[in-house]
Amino acid sequence: MKLTKKMLGIAGAAGLLSVGMTEAAFAAPSAETAFVFNTLLFLIGGFLVMFMAAGFCMLEVGMVRSKNAATICVKNIGLYSIAGLMYYFIGYNLMYSGVDANGGYFGTPLPWTSDLSGLIEGGSYVGDSSGYAPASDWFFQMVFCATAASIVSGTIAERVKLWPFFIFVAVLTGVLYPITGSWEWGAGWLDQMGFSDFAGSTLVHSVGGWAALVGAILIGARAGKYGPDGSINPIPGSSLPLATLGTFILWLGWFGFNGGSQLAAGSAVDVDSVATIFGNTNIAAGAGCVAAMLLSQVFYGKVDLTFALNGALAGLVSITAEPLTPSFAMAAFIGAIGGVLVVLSVPVLDRFRVDDVVGAIPVHLVAGIWGTMAVPITNGDATFGVQAIGVVAIGAFTVVASLIFWLVLQLTVGLRASEEDEMSGLDQSELGLEAYPEFGRGA
Repeated sequence: MKLTKKMLGIAGAAGLLSVGMTEAAFAAPSAETAFVFNTLLFLIGGFLVMFMAAGFCMLEVGMVRSKNAATICVKNIGLYSIAGLMYYFIGYNLMYSGVDANGGYFGTPLPWTSDLSGLIEGGSYVGDSSGYAPASDWFFQMVFCATAASIVSGTIAERVKLWPFFIFVAVLTGVLYPITGSWEWGAGWLDQMGFSDFAGSTLVHSVGGWAALVGAILIGARAGKYGPDGSINPIPGSSLPLATLGTFILWLGWFGFNGGSQLAAGSAVDVDSVATIFGNTNIAAGAGCVAAMLLSQVFYGKVDLTFALNGALAGLVSITAEPLTPSFAMAAFIGAIGGVLVVLSVPVLDRFRVDDVVGAIPVHLVAGIWGTMAVPITNGDATFGVQAIGVVAIGAFTVVASLIFWLVLQLTVGLRASEEDEMSGLDQSELGLEAYPEFGRGA
């Protein structure tokens, strides 16, 4: 029986089954239909992850003081643009092309080109059901690359100069991220060992976290953050509602981040997997938020909104390494541990005088490591030993390489704004404007 669009729209597939139709009535999609759905998954997942750029921007703007808000906006739209260009010119092929020919350590740094051979001939689709439009894959992979750079932005906000930061972003997105990404997603040496990172707890989030940690240590804390007597002075941000909005946007975008990483939607099995991933992603975020709120109540006697926000994000990062194989209950456990780690990590960073403005290091680095190491709990194809090797290898490479490039920038163009510029705000010194001029004039 042929099912028309009108019939499906009125009754739905489930309704049709309930009145006597069997699953056999739903024929397997053609290879071209699978191609269309696979491509749509990349595109929809990609634009959801792209929208995370707005989430990072709003989260950071809310967490910094108003005198630095416009600079944060410039940094976020600038880093996204730079990441796209660098991933086109060298990043994508460095990550995916010819990795095996280079011992599994990196690909070929050449501009990306679309190759439709074996897919489209004479205007007709000739590939198999696993195919997808090459440009959709490039776009999906590119927005992941930009996410890694966004992590760095929030940590070192309010004291790093604009153009040195952009130069580092170009290096991170064009070279560092693609190299470590090739080790697993490019079928490199870690992939051959059996390392597993489904959507990037380590390959995206920890990479950004390691680069941010090195930068924060080298640049130093904001003026007034830590007293000479060891005291810790809170520096409230300009808008917690805006930071909350940014967190919700990131939460939404994460469905594309994790769900799109299924990389196929041309079969019932694939679509069911995407649905499971969505559920696990949402459960982990909620558990991370609740765990962080409960622990902040226990430790500090009150619920801290910033812990609640970062707890949700830590839950998302934690489940990213393996969002498919856990049950909902296990996904909640994995996310809750991420939320706990955020609350425990912040005072440790303060003890070592590491000033992380938005809490990106606990969220993306610490929770990213936890999520990666948790993969074997539910995925029997992964082992704790190999997961640890991946975490250490990617961390060591990113720390050393980031340190080299941060030092080069520090010794040449300089990294940190002057004390006078920091006190007056980077909006004035870097941009010559104010994010909220009416407030400044007392209007």
